[in-house]
Amino acid sequence: MAKTKTITTDDVLLMLCGSVKKVLSVATQTQINYSPMVQKITRTCLRPDIGCFVLFDGGFSGLVIMNFSAPSAMELYRAYMTTMGMPESELAAQYTSDEVGNMLGELMNQIVGDFTRNVGSELLITINQNQPKMLTINKEVIVSIDANLDRAQARRVSFTTANRNVFYMELAMDRTEFIQLHEFEREETDPDRIVEEIKQQQGGETLTVTDDQALVDQSLLDQLGL
Repeated sequence: MAKTKTITTDDVLLMLCGSVKKVLSVATQTQINYSPMVQKITRTCLRPDIGCFVLFDGGFSGLVIMNFSAPSAMELYRAYMTTMGMPESELAAQYTSDEVGNMLGELMNQIVGDFTRNVGSELLITINQNQPKMLTINKEVIVSIDANLDRAQARRVSFTTANRNVFYMELAMDRTEFIQLHEFEREETDPDRIVEEIKQQQGGETLTVTDDQALVDQSLLDQLGL
């Protein structure tokens, strides 16, 4: 009998951490890192200065929360906007500005989108997300999930920016295990990798056609004595 493979809640958390690191690093063109130590928590909270949360359901249900300090929010905002070509003079000066909250909400949407694609590819299940909600707060706010969770588990991971500012990601989801009974071919769902593979294939095809055409042309020249 083939050996089974089990994917736990913490494996799913690791996939989410990878999406946070990837999306924010690419968007800001800076280095984003997360702690290898994960904290078990009993509840998820929105914390000052900016909190963002998004619900997902489908193959399993859960909640993702990201809590940004004012310095980390402003660093990510400025790096992202300048990478997009926005001049320094037009950037918001306060973390409470709508532009900062909108930008973080957009990035949160991209993070969870990348996460859901990875879940679909690795686990062959589908989860759906709602629109991220951003709040500028000065007090801790407890967030409960409007869903039936089977023995909910909560985790908290610390992230650092290039300038060593800290922000946190919290995940609450079903306590679950996915058991792989046999090997299967994973579907590629990352659009960036798909585009890159297509370009490489097209490049190889073009080179092959060019080489074949060169051989035909040389053969014709030989026949003509040129």
